[in-house]
Amino acid sequence: MRSSLPGGQVSPPALDTLSLADRSPGDAGTSSSAPALDPWALPQLKDTGQPWTELGAAGRAQRVLLGLLKACGLLGSLYLFVCSLDILSSAFQLLGSKVAGDIFKDNVVLSNPVAGLVIGVLVTVLVQSSSTSSSIVVSMVASNLLRVRESVPIVMGVNVGTSVTSTLVSMAQSGDRDEFRRAFGGSAVHGVFNWLTALVLLPLESALAPLERLSALALRAASLQPGAQAPDILKVLTQPLTHLIVQLDADAIANSATRNATNGSLIKHWCGAREPAIPGNSSDCGAASPGPCPKTNGSTTAEQLPCHHLFSGTALSDLAVGLILLAGSLLVLCSCLVLVVKLLNSLLRGRIAQAVRTVINADFPFPFGWLSGYLAILVGAGMTFVLQSSSVFTAAIVPLMGVGVISLERAYPLLLGSNIGTTTTARLAALASPPRMLPSALQVALIHFFFNAAGILLWYAAPPLRLPIPLARRFGDLTARFRWVAAAYLLLSFLLLPLAAFGLSLAGPAVLAGVAGPPLALLLLAALVTALQRRRPAWLPRALRSWAWLPRPLRSLQPWDRLLRRCCPCGPAPAAAKGNHCYDNPQGPEGPEGPAVLASQRL
Repeated sequence: MRSSLPGGQVSPPALDTLSLADRSPGDAGTSSSAPALDPWALPQLKDTGQPWTELGAAGRAQRVLLGLLKACGLLGSLYLFVCSLDILSSAFQLLGSKVAGDIFKDNVVLSNPVAGLVIGVLVTVLVQSSSTSSSIVVSMVASNLLRVRESVPIVMGVNVGTSVTSTLVSMAQSGDRDEFRRAFGGSAVHGVFNWLTALVLLPLESALAPLERLSALALRAASLQPGAQAPDILKVLTQPLTHLIVQLDADAIANSATRNATNGSLIKHWCGAREPAIPGNSSDCGAASPGPCPKTNGSTTAEQLPCHHLFSGTALSDLAVGLILLAGSLLVLCSCLVLVVKLLNSLLRGRIAQAVRTVINADFPFPFGWLSGYLAILVGAGMTFVLQSSSVFTAAIVPLMGVGVISLERAYPLLLGSNIGTTTTARLAALASPPRMLPSALQVALIHFFFNAAGILLWYAAPPLRLPIPLARRFGDLTARFRWVAAAYLLLSFLLLPLAAFGLSLAGPAVLAGVAGPPLALLLLAALVTALQRRRPAWLPRALRSWAWLPRPLRSLQPWDRLLRRCCPCGPAPAAAKGNHCYDNPQGPEGPEGPAVLASQRL
């Protein structure tokens, strides 16, 4: 029975409470009499200032000057943001590079595909650099310590682990509910795509090895000629600042994996050598000299030149330096992100914002609208190739999604293009390898490319199969309502679940299948039933048309949310939670005429 509410409306019927956890309320000012607003719709970036035509000469000059200052502040914040990402990567390498090298040494573990996938994820999360992880794999394959077939799952894990950076960046916009929904959804669509692609291609690769065979075929068809190093435009801009803070030995992690490691520090203390001055030798010795120049004695040792950075010659251990750099880089990173978001909100107003948003999210006219997404893939690949870093590109896309400049549907192909762009850089870098390492380095880079290309064919070519977009929306709605879900997703996806899978894989395939198989099958069955409840409830038995028979902690996140608030109170619960609780219990604790009336109040 439905109870009547003021205004001639009726209270909502009993809803599927399992799906309520990922439904997000609308704006705080929306009442039941107003139409529901789409929380994923891009906001209206209106200019609240005085119109330009009403300003005098002094007012116009002041606005232009203020705009220039904001633009300079935005560029400076972006520069510091990119530099902080570089320092953050160095900090993680100092903290986890020795562990990463030790993990790669165990060839018995790497022969397990699941363990290889997990190792790729964990090592990339540890060193915060997919390029570093890929270089380790290339060095091991070139040194005959790892076969190409065993490297394929690791490359898949490297591709998954690189999406953790955008997830960390989205946390900076958790202060605003709608911005956090869009930003976290943008970071989640990247991670969901990488995970889905890896979970589909890993069993296929283990059984048939299509990526290995395709890369070998392409390698035989290509003429291998060593080329120049890939252009590193971003490093040229950031190194003047980052090299004043810290410099690391680029070959240390690869050496640790190839069993050539030393126990020395990863911090570079010596940056060159200078030949000692020989008595009687001067700058005048040469063509103008009447006699031959004196030769250098072979036993004379060159003088080493110290590096000039903050930690050169320090007595601190790598762990201490890594912790210092981690704290400092996170502080600068979060500060720059907050400043970038504020400046973007201030600059992108009115006609400027509308023009930028229209250009980015524009589609080709019918019937060529489907080409817009593929053009976005090419743009993402080109931008990543220019920046030489997929992490920087994805970390720049996420704040723009948060402020409402880029839609989720347009950000998805841009992020897919970023995956392709980073493999292009790897292929060019492989061409600069020594002749001994060239075939293996290029084959690993080709495997990385074909993996991402196969993911695009799976999850983008056919619009009905673009599952990462609706899944990212669910994650965004969940995190907008329950902020702790973002931290839980980060820990589970990139740390706890990979560690659990790694531990089970060490016990053998039978143990892994026996322990992880039933929960996965149950999860897939629950997802299928939930999808049928939404679309074809008549196909299900009456008992399965709703999850109301389950205990509340198994069908809603609200009990867990209340438990977390009691353990670590972070302020009063938002008003929206009370309204949503009335939707969860339309009858109310006091019967149909009780607090269910609150369902018509503002959410």
